[in-house]
Amino acid sequence: MTGPIKSVRPADLQRGSVGTLALAAQGFFWAGGERRDTPAGPTLRAQMYVEYWIPQDLRHGWPIVMIHGGGGQGLDFLGTADGREGWVHWFVRQGYAVYVVDRPGHGRSPFHPDALGPMSPLLPTAFLEEWFCHPADFPDRYPQARLHNKWPGPGTLGDRHFDHFLASAGPAQADMAQAHRDTQKAAAALLDAIGPAILLTHSAGGPTGWLAADARPELVKAIIAVEPVGPPFTERAGGKLSWGLTASPLTFSPPAQRPEDLQLQERPPVRDGTIACLVQQEPARQLPSLRGFPIVIVTAEASWMATDNHGTVDFLRQAGASVEHLRLEEHGVHGNGHAMMLETNSDAVATVIATWIAGKGLA
Repeated sequence: MTGPIKSVRPADLQRGSVGTLALAAQGFFWAGGERRDTPAGPTLRAQMYVEYWIPQDLRHGWPIVMIHGGGGQGLDFLGTADGREGWVHWFVRQGYAVYVVDRPGHGRSPFHPDALGPMSPLLPTAFLEEWFCHPADFPDRYPQARLHNKWPGPGTLGDRHFDHFLASAGPAQADMAQAHRDTQKAAAALLDAIGPAILLTHSAGGPTGWLAADARPELVKAIIAVEPVGPPFTERAGGKLSWGLTASPLTFSPPAQRPEDLQLQERPPVRDGTIACLVQQEPARQLPSLRGFPIVIVTAEASWMATDNHGTVDFLRQAGASVEHLRLEEHGVHGNGHAMMLETNSDAVATVIATWIAGKGLA
């Protein structure tokens, strides 16, 4: 049975503190949600849990909204696999207001199939071990796997760091398109409540960023997409990214009424260790709601997404977005896998992201 990865007694936590975390406000609220009639009577569905951390020394004009990936939850940003403070604390200590969410059906956002629909099967534990935690032991999986060295411990079931990670993992809505529609509504409601913000997404949370901007482009100051799910038009469990970046519709110009309106072609890889990806045939339809603010795709050196994140960059550029591809190894940060916010050098990754934010004049 898993247990805490460090002492959680009050005195030990106090002694282990890295310094006072001075907050002006900390709490939670719910964003979105809609009425649904169920066998038990009317209820709410697809509400999103939002937790806010507002520093006493608020030094930046725009808050950061952190949106977790796949079977995770907002606590992916609240602590690391080895028990250190997470990105929420790191950015709050830098003077940013932070909002961290549990997407509908994840974490503290309630789930029942009568409200949200069926859930996907659990991810196999072996998948988490091999692809997230010790891919270097499986170099045949993808070329960059051998470079991975930033997960604490062996990354296998029974190790306290892995068990800490596994304890937070859960399923997702089985219908990807419905899940994307639900998160779009909730994210739009969140932006309506808090005002303009920087969106920081991870993995399967990536579509939430694109869809939030599609719904509220005037309220998005930047999107930091940390290894967003892709490449464009790929098929995953539960659905397909039929609209390129998402499984539910995006606003194209000229309009696309259905996914088949997007005419595609394959673009070959331009560097070793990457794969061919799909883009639109020229002239490409544009994504007007993803213009007017900077976007960055953050890719780790040793993640499987190092093979295909460039496809998302290519698709966005072709559709008129201002997007950069930030590869961590080109900024002196090496050995990370897909769950970089949980790894031993998570602060170094956060520093690279904060430097990008400052470089765009958003700090």
